[in-house]
Amino acid sequence: MAFALGATDREAHVRGITLAYDDSAPEATGRDDRPVLLCLHAIGHGARDFAGLRAALAGQWRIVAPDWPGQGNSGPDREPPTATRYADLALGLLDTLGVARAAVLGNSIGGAAALRLAALHPDRVTGLVLIDGAGLAPIGPRERLAIHAFVALFRAGQRRRRWYRWAFAAYYRQLLRNPAAATHRSAIVAAGYDSAPVLAAAWRGFADLDIRDLAGQVRCPVLAAWARHDRVVPLAASRPALERVADLTLSVFDAGHSPHVENPAEFEAVLRTFLKRL
Repeated sequence: MAFALGATDREAHVRGITLAYDDSAPEATGRDDRPVLLCLHAIGHGARDFAGLRAALAGQWRIVAPDWPGQGNSGPDREPPTATRYADLALGLLDTLGVARAAVLGNSIGGAAALRLAALHPDRVTGLVLIDGAGLAPIGPRERLAIHAFVALFRAGQRRRRWYRWAFAAYYRQLLRNPAAATHRSAIVAAGYDSAPVLAAAWRGFADLDIRDLAGQVRCPVLAAWARHDRVVPLAASRPALERVADLTLSVFDAGHSPHVENPAEFEAVLRTFLKRL
């Protein structure tokens, strides 16, 4: 079922999946000489997370933003929602669009997928923007206990427990804490029962999401844009892996999990400076 913040521009068939995506290239020709910025959203979000960036960078960059399978307006997937699967879908979308090289930006699981793409396909990625990227913090017993609790929460949403809407809203008040994100937060919370199955599946996979060793393989410039108040992928735990990156710029924002949504003007300014390097 379609839910919050989905792409409305176009569809592509990638790895057997119908992916909805937004694309600022002219639809009539598909030709665009601007460099491509591929934007990958967090689990349970959608391509419209990047509508502001699309407007802000319209003169300089072609923005391509897909919905992950079973989210937004994309079709379902037979495979579980993992960073490995999403990196492969992102690569497949670039191939389908005939894009040889792109800068890649990703939030949360989208950040993990983006890092995998940059590390394993360095010839395809000109620059990497990690927004609170998952998979860079070590996972010990305490983290596994938290993951188990989140899986239980989202399973309750699958079973449509009446209290789930309240709990999900409280969770998102921590993730998207700033007033600028209020519209996004409301849309995501309103679709909470629809997104619960994919959230439960993704969180099950987070117990095995560890891409710290890949960080040292990234050779392109990297911007790490992190939310100071993130409790899901805290900067302190992720910093040792980030410091393995050869060419790293770190910016910290007064946000909960998605600075591009919570602090759009500040984030856009930092991003513009970084993209000029590319």
